[in-house]
Amino acid sequence: MAKTIMAKTTTKSNGAQTVSTGAETVAQILERERDPLIHEWLGLVEKQEDLMTIKLSYEDRTGHLPQLLADVIARLHLDSSTKAPISVAASHHGDLRRKQGYSVAMVVEESRLLQVCLFTTLHKNTKQLDYAKLLPDVVTIADEVDAQLKQQMLRYMAANAVGAKPKVH
Repeated sequence: MAKTIMAKTTTKSNGAQTVSTGAETVAQILERERDPLIHEWLGLVEKQEDLMTIKLSYEDRTGHLPQLLADVIARLHLDSSTKAPISVAASHHGDLRRKQGYSVAMVVEESRLLQVCLFTTLHKNTKQLDYAKLLPDVVTIADEVDAQLKQQMLRYMAANAVGAKPKVH
């Protein structure tokens, strides 16, 4: 059975009509659900034995997420023709995870879990979603999280290359 979205038509002062569904954008939902999303992500991370081999405090494990999520939300606000900026937070996160002893596979797994949490959050809020923009926004989220992962890996590998160089006496 198809769902019906109730729409309200209003008339602007210039006579133009607009339709409001009362729905929220994906960005609005992610902004509102940021803290629960971080806690859900941590719960998923804590179920991954390989990730839990690195003992970290709550802040050390999740401290990067508010800025990475802010970058995702900022990307959702951009016009689709605008080139997305490189996430500085992702670069720092790649450096941090390398210093903390993470493997490449562990960083990739954290990123995958972030996408799972982002999409689960949207699923939990389907009644509030603006469906007209949902699929393009899902594509944007996936692209942004993957771009962040790429930036993390570039910094991770660059730090490894610097660390692997022999010392000159």
